[in-house]
Amino acid sequence: MRVRSLTLAAVGAALLAPVALPALAHPQRPVHREGGVTAAELLARARGCVRVSEGLYSSDAGTPADIPVCGVDGAVFWKADMDIDCDGRPSPRCNSDTDPWFQPATSFLQSDGRYLRSESLPFIVVPAASRTWDYRVHGVKGGSVAAVVFEDRVQYAVVGDTGPRNIIGEASYATAEALGIRPDPRKGGTASGVTYIVFEDSRVTPIEDHEAAVELGEKLARKWVGGVAVRRGATMRGGAAS
Repeated sequence: MRVRSLTLAAVGAALLAPVALPALAHPQRPVHREGGVTAAELLARARGCVRVSEGLYSSDAGTPADIPVCGVDGAVFWKADMDIDCDGRPSPRCNSDTDPWFQPATSFLQSDGRYLRSESLPFIVVPAASRTWDYRVHGVKGGSVAAVVFEDRVQYAVVGDTGPRNIIGEASYATAEALGIRPDPRKGGTASGVTYIVFEDSRVTPIEDHEAAVELGEKLARKWVGGVAVRRGATMRGGAAS
């Protein structure tokens, strides 16, 4: 269940195109694996948790808050579900007809000033900064590189949007589709089993360059699973082993 802030909803209502695009039936694109770092390597590095969030998050509205944001050696990560973010520029499969929560805006913009296109760009959603956790303290920003792991699959993405302050676990239509997760914003997603790893102080410019995200993500992931500290200190601020 996705919940949007009133501010973003107001912006979306003002920007929404008067004619909604129709949903199109389509065969799902084949699942692919990006880069040479395996899901098993990334999950082994993300075993355990040094908590960096002050509080815990829920996976959906009305569910228990039991998800911490963890950190180690230059990356923050969390293990959650995946809700489908179809927001941003309207497209055939992401629009007000296909998605009852649709907003034609994303928190971060492309290099040309337009909003991101969730149907084609792999990106993840981070919770809006709050007392629970402020992603900016850990060098996370729009365009930061993430490795998203589901089962034996790895998909590189960027931080492209922010969500509710108390909920975590959301990624774009394109991210879900590439991981073999049903991307339908109404009935898609998965209830558990997704690990989101964001590399601190990383950034892809322009944010819409997915090939650059894969290249940088693979480089940072290889260093991370090898135990090479990309950056020290920030992940331990306020952290507690659990």
